[in-house]
Amino acid sequence: MTALPIRQPVRIIGIDPGLRRTGWGVIEAEGNRLIYVACGSVEPPDDLPLSSRLLSIHEGLAAVLSSHQPTEAAVEQTFVNKDGVATLKLGQARGVAMLAPAMFGIAVAEYAPNQVKKTVVGAGHADKQQIAMMLKILLPKAEPPSADAADALAIAITHAHHRQSTALRLKVAGL
Repeated sequence: MTALPIRQPVRIIGIDPGLRRTGWGVIEAEGNRLIYVACGSVEPPDDLPLSSRLLSIHEGLAAVLSSHQPTEAAVEQTFVNKDGVATLKLGQARGVAMLAPAMFGIAVAEYAPNQVKKTVVGAGHADKQQIAMMLKILLPKAEPPSADAADALAIAITHAHHRQSTALRLKVAGL
């Protein structure tokens, strides 16, 4: 009889990009088991110019990546709203949120907001309260200090559930 290989837990960081607050959440996934590690947010001062805010977000995420050592990362995709300038600025924050893990050699997966909600709550148009309630069930030790940190944990959970199919898509695409 051959022993089955022991599954190693995978440490995942979820990032919810924003210029005022970039949420982050770190979990470990071992098969279907999810383990809360840490969460928080990077909050650059409002009075900084855009370039300095982006630098602050990068430095904050780099510190989190360095201290928690995730092996995989996931970022929420930007939704386009009516305010084009706000969408472009959010896209810049999202670029920094994708760059930081990439600089650590970590592949970054992307998930649409509706996919995150559907994965965590079961409905693509869930509200923040429903996400918070499901987080208490899925990660009972987690107490996110902000909605952005909660969203980041939801993004990490989404990646934990979809990481195999995401890896397969990347492999087929030759990336």
